[in-house]
Amino acid sequence: MVVNTEKFKETEKIIKNILIRENGTVLPDKALDIIKSIGIRTPAYVLVKTVKEAIEASKAIGFPVVLKIASPDVLHKSDVGGVVIDVKSEEEVAENYHKVMDNLAGVVSDARIKGVLVQKQAQQATQVIIGGIMDEQFGPAVMFGLGGVFVELFKDVSFRIAPVTETEALEMIKEIKGYPILSGYRGAKMLDIPQLTKAIVTISELISSLDEIKEVELNPLLVYEKGITTVDARIILES
Repeated sequence: MVVNTEKFKETEKIIKNILIRENGTVLPDKALDIIKSIGIRTPAYVLVKTVKEAIEASKAIGFPVVLKIASPDVLHKSDVGGVVIDVKSEEEVAENYHKVMDNLAGVVSDARIKGVLVQKQAQQATQVIIGGIMDEQFGPAVMFGLGGVFVELFKDVSFRIAPVTETEALEMIKEIKGYPILSGYRGAKMLDIPQLTKAIVTISELISSLDEIKEVELNPLLVYEKGITTVDARIILES
């Protein structure tokens, strides 16, 4: 399968700036910048460094918002109390800004804190995960499964060597045990599997095309009856 690398020109610019300005550390806002650049929707977000900035960003984005600690030393923010959802007012922004800071300091005292991500709260939906990795032995690979905080518990995932076609991506979706949740279990409406298929293809092409990317993970990626959106992205660049 031939990948059109022209589609990743904007992505390459973002990564080059990260390598120059951030020493290769991909903070949450920059990870989401990369995901937006490849055509996958994300809720509005701003990385802030003060309570005042957090309040102003929340008002501009519109309540309710989610606050997430931004630290290169923390992979799972929810495990350290670094995420607060359903923040509905300026007072709650101020209170929870300090809360996520204190929670992280209490668990990982030497963690580097780069700020707090203020993000528009997305409507609830079925959560999935899409990942890409450059494996030393097998080369680029793509992964799909049910997402959220339970992905490591259930391990309901499928893998392919990347890049994949839409047909192969659809096979990956149908392989997992949780596929009925996506396809309309017991009268529920089918979710947007075509958009999900395209997202898997895009991530597979991304990890295959850009040598600078070592790992990429969208978790959770929210799947609706129409449309998808990712609220969290983790990207690791080659050092």
